Amino acid sequence: MLYEITDGTVTSGGETILPHIHFEIRGTEKIGLVGPNGAGKTTLLRLIAGEIFPDRDDRRQGPAVVTSRRVTTGMLTQTQEKDKDHTIDELIMEACPADDIFSKEYYDYQAEYDRIFTGFGFRKEDKGKKLGEFSGGEQTKIAMIQLLLLKPDILLLDEPTNHLDLKAIEWLEEYMRQYSRAVVFVSHDRFFLDRTVDVIYDLQNGRLTRYAGNYTSFREQKRKKLAAARKAYESQQKDIERLDALIEKFKHKPRKAAFARSRKTILDRMEKLPKPGEEDVPVFTEEIDPLVKANKWPIEAEKLEIGYDKTLLRLSLKVRRGQKIGIIGDNGSGKTTFLRTLAGFTDPVSGECRLGERTTIGYFDQQTASLESEDLVVDHFHRLFPAMTEKEVRKILGRYLFTGSKAQTRVSALSGGEKARLVIAEILESRPNLLLLDEPTNHMDIQVKETLENAVRSYTGTVLFVSHDRYFISRVADAILVFEEGRAMYYPFGYEHYLERAKKKRGENLSALLRSEDQAMIEGLRSVPEKEKHRLKEYSTEELSRDWMIRLAKEELAEAEENYQEAALKELEFFQQEYLRWVVRSLEIQEYEQEGPDEKNIKRDLSVETAETLKAKREEAEKRLTEALISLDMK
Repeated sequence: MLYEITDGTVTSGGETILPHIHFEIRGTEKIGLVGPNGAGKTTLLRLIAGEIFPDRDDRRQGPAVVTSRRVTTGMLTQTQEKDKDHTIDELIMEACPADDIFSKEYYDYQAEYDRIFTGFGFRKEDKGKKLGEFSGGEQTKIAMIQLLLLKPDILLLDEPTNHLDLKAIEWLEEYMRQYSRAVVFVSHDRFFLDRTVDVIYDLQNGRLTRYAGNYTSFREQKRKKLAAARKAYESQQKDIERLDALIEKFKHKPRKAAFARSRKTILDRMEKLPKPGEEDVPVFTEEIDPLVKANKWPIEAEKLEIGYDKTLLRLSLKVRRGQKIGIIGDNGSGKTTFLRTLAGFTDPVSGECRLGERTTIGYFDQQTASLESEDLVVDHFHRLFPAMTEKEVRKILGRYLFTGSKAQTRVSALSGGEKARLVIAEILESRPNLLLLDEPTNHMDIQVKETLENAVRSYTGTVLFVSHDRYFISRVADAILVFEEGRAMYYPFGYEHYLERAKKKRGENLSALLRSEDQAMIEGLRSVPEKEKHRLKEYSTEELSRDWMIRLAKEELAEAEENYQEAALKELEFFQQEYLRWVVRSLEIQEYEQEGPDEKNIKRDLSVETAETLKAKREEAEKRLTEALISLDMK
């Protein structure tokens, strides 16, 4: 055990912030600390860093903090005060462990310095600049570089991805995975936590709970733990009701009074389970289906050019019904313009953009979320859906975290994130078949983001969305559209798959092209002539075909297994029925013998034909299963 807090309590201004917590760091663990704002996460980091100390407590036996050896800690806070007149080189080289510029230690430190400095997006020439010449966000990066070079035994990072662009975040993720010391992160970037940590501590209502695994694993464990606690509580409540009923029934009967007293003793000694809280993120157990089913191709774009004064992007695209496509790219690459063009708010520069028949659009951006109404939330929502009862309205609002007093708040008094959430609830409950979302998770905390994720995943229509929230993209998108250098790159798999492939192909030419009419259909991947520059740039057709064939083989495998099991079951049922019929015919043999020979032959032929048909189906299913296995193995 590298570090341990036992029964530690921290108070401030007479208010208890962390009551009787237990926290431990084992070896070189990477720990994520999560919880709502104000729960005490930063206070815990300061406690580990030694900036504050636990209160004395009569309940505790021994010291509150124990370490296996003398450990060093280093903490990154969200604001840093440094000497603005010093150059970056002067500030960072102060901590160099060697003065001799020819020593190995000096060389290793300088090499690591260069690696981290450029990894955060700086140029080597920037080392000679003074700290005051950099922005606040860049100064925070420089403070983190200094901290990483110190390599403390316990590294404490408070919102380390703030002020970092996507490339720097990805670099930091890779660096943290290889980092040889213990790290504790406080971060709202769930994707970052998923890719860096192996332990999560959840701080809720002053209680600190440890979960093994990354963020996604923690969410699933917590959901199951809450479900089990709710089930145990409900079971105990039934036992209590049963015991109360027995006591009430027999306590006034002399011959049963002793029995009633024994039940009362059992009830009094029973350790009562606390009532579990509600699920902190609502689960959408039912699908959200569009009111009108769209045709197979809700969106078709042919040689489409989008932009305003000049063309930002050229692409051809077909979107299949039910797809959920995440759109990513640098700022100014045309992501929002593309959605506005699809929605009809912006005219294309040239080319065609067609919406399929019966397509109904639900469009969201930050402007549509600028609600101004003096109505209460519940009244505002009910006015939009007058056919609903008040009970139905409150139930739906509850799914989107507008419960209790929140539903009685005036719309104009809601925060920007709450207004956005209300608009998204309105759009989803109006049940369009095409959803266009532009940065839907802006200004939302983790709980609200996950509520939105669950809602969009439950939606069965077509979705195109722009987002910088990588976890949201990975949870929702089944395909990725990347805008870069005026062109669109379509990737027919999930976001994490795309990142892994992009990492492997970094620095290589990824210029395979696709026919537009087959672009959105993985099964129709085919290349087009090199001169068709307006077509979608793609990763290697050979590689995508290989990945897709693996998926096809898996699907073929599952289908073959299902067909085989179905055919075998039907055959078994058939022979069971034939056996029963044979028994019945044996009992009625005299009646059977009186039938004419033609009738007997017909019955026999029908039985044989049915058995042979089922046998053939089973053999065909077995053949397909074998072929699928061979295909999958060859891939």
